Amino acid sequence: MRPVQQKKVAGDRPVEILLVEDAPIEARRTLRALRKALVRCRVTVVEDGEQALRLLHQPAFRPDLILLDWYLPKKDGCEVLAEIKNDPELRRVPIVVLTISDRQEDIAAAYNGHANSFVTKPVNPEQFARTMKLIEVFWKGRGSPSSENPAPREKRKRQR
Repeated sequence: MRPVQQKKVAGDRPVEILLVEDAPIEARRTLRALRKALVRCRVTVVEDGEQALRLLHQPAFRPDLILLDWYLPKKDGCEVLAEIKNDPELRRVPIVVLTISDRQEDIAAAYNGHANSFVTKPVNPEQFARTMKLIEVFWKGRGSPSSENPAPREKRKRQR
């Protein structure tokens, strides 16, 4: 597990992201896309489902968002998703399945398991960066367990 600090703007708390990705090349590609999109985040990377669950069961660690690969060693994305969504302490953490798969069976299984989103990783680096920015915009401040007193919706709109 390795935390990676991305750019932070003064006064704005970075998004805490848990990236569960077994392929180091794909993890680096995701981190590059986040940097290119200027997503203010702190990313912790783990390489398999068992590591992700061990980390999530530590009370001091609560990410704002989990980016979960579907095809993982030891415990796959479907198993990790099920354990998280069945845990009352973790079930509110948003999970975006971020994978190379575009198989309808995988998409259906993810949504049946209560994934919040299913995103097929774009091959093009610019499209991948735009995708990461859209994920940030959509999920940032949505009241995840580690959000620190998010501003009411009207105030957030005025601050932009």
